[in-house]
Amino acid sequence: MAALKVSKTKIWVALICLLLVFYMVVMMQRAVLLLGDTDWVAKLLGVSYFVIPLVAAWALISEVRFGAATEKMANILDAEGGLPEDNLPRTPGGRIVRAAADAEFEKYKAEAEAAPEDWRSWFRLSCAYDASGDRKRARKAMRDAIVLFRKA
Repeated sequence: MAALKVSKTKIWVALICLLLVFYMVVMMQRAVLLLGDTDWVAKLLGVSYFVIPLVAAWALISEVRFGAATEKMANILDAEGGLPEDNLPRTPGGRIVRAAADAEFEKYKAEAEAAPEDWRSWFRLSCAYDASGDRKRARKAMRDAIVLFRKA
């Protein structure tokens, strides 16, 4: 069942990526048309239409690389038995109880402070941040884990 879910997720990611690539191609086409116009306002719009797909391409590549690295690290941790267990209590709506997540967070924070060069501890800290509802710090900790993983 989990393999099927992963496959569906990858299919949806691929479809979204294809839609974004299609959008970028259309934007580039419009940029070329506007750059060919004699009006300076149209040319200015053409330049901006040209920049938007470049930013979108950079964001797409960054996010796909982030996801691939995260998946690779998760697979390694899973094989080693080092993934954090999802045994936190949940509300009737399915959300993790914040107080329990915060209490569990301290364990992973101490682990990361004790082994700051170990990508595994940063990965687990990222999961703890996410469980506590702090997505910004979760992504930062995961980026740190990816840097350390690539060095190892």
